Amino acid sequence: MTPFAQSMSGEVTQIVSGRGGSLLLLSMRRLARLVAYCAQYEFEDVVAQVTGADRVEAGGDAALELSRRAYKLVRAASRSARLARRLAPRPATVALTREYELFLPIFNHTHELYALATVPGWRSRCRIAACFITEVWAHLLPEYLLELLGQFDHVFVGMRHCVEEVSRITGRPCSYLPQAADVLRFSPWPDPPPRTIDVCNIGRRSAVSHDALVSLATARKIFYYFDTFVGGAGKDAKQRTFRVANAREHRMLLASLLRHSRYYIANRSRINEPEHTGKHEEIAGRFYEGAAAGAVMLGEPPNTEDFRTQFGWPDSVIRVPFDCPEFASVLAKLDSDPQRLARIRRDSACNAALHHDWLHRLEAIFATVGIAPTPGMIERKARLRELADLIGASGHSGEPHTR
Repeated sequence: MTPFAQSMSGEVTQIVSGRGGSLLLLSMRRLARLVAYCAQYEFEDVVAQVTGADRVEAGGDAALELSRRAYKLVRAASRSARLARRLAPRPATVALTREYELFLPIFNHTHELYALATVPGWRSRCRIAACFITEVWAHLLPEYLLELLGQFDHVFVGMRHCVEEVSRITGRPCSYLPQAADVLRFSPWPDPPPRTIDVCNIGRRSAVSHDALVSLATARKIFYYFDTFVGGAGKDAKQRTFRVANAREHRMLLASLLRHSRYYIANRSRINEPEHTGKHEEIAGRFYEGAAAGAVMLGEPPNTEDFRTQFGWPDSVIRVPFDCPEFASVLAKLDSDPQRLARIRRDSACNAALHHDWLHRLEAIFATVGIAPTPGMIERKARLRELADLIGASGHSGEPHTR
């Protein structure tokens, strides 16, 4: 197998060989390094662990972007996707030399779909094709890119509200696939460490709530962990995002932080950007991470049936307004009931092990397209069940630290 192909910019698209599995991934990890995308790369890692998948890592971002722009221009002028494909300059590509049971590209958002051009001939080499797009907002859909999904057997999206619209544009069956976490990485069990971080608040945040928590930390009443970097993306730096050098290391760090955190601020997706969401409420990845780590989550979850179904246990999230100047009283009230906190931690971690590991999302994909689970999937599911049983049988709160 040719390991890579050179692009016009000197960068490469490459294949990372697995363990001879019958699944082929397409990953954006070499092109998109924003911190929020690390969760999707964690999904890819879990898929590779349990299936032995090969992974195409798209590269040559300059050549890929030039090709996409040329394709868009010719597509709009000629109204012919076929002509646009023929005239667009070729990006860095790989040549597939064997057959696969399933092609599974994982995209962070819809504007990455053109990366399919880095794997020419994928349809003829793969018996079944499905893809997962994590962030999809219905009013921001690039139709010229979504139409590239017409050859897929099934499209999965990480947001509920857009399912029908994506299916209409692509002409393909489309299903909602929730996000998840590597529960075996995030769970503090079987040996919960001291929860020495009182409040963990990362990413986009309320200035009002943040100021209240900073005041408590300044008075040395809590250990408050938060982002201190400057230069977040978007208007008014609402996203507070940054790039990471190593996605696996970042997820390891985040998991460690949450295993040591008593409270975790978690709000619905893009809560401070209603102009971006079109007022649709969706479940952010933080809820899956916080539950897996057994942290007590505080914030504003989406008011949707999906959230109530997925996080239906009592106190899965303690509802606290996004702008909360009275955080001191909120924490004091919660701290007065340690038994309630212990129950929340166990319930959240147990439910995550049973329902919200990335394995459960891969199972949903396999079931939808008619593929049997691999031995690695069966083994991981057994480990997750054992972990859930251990948590449920344990009287341990996951919080040996008391203030």
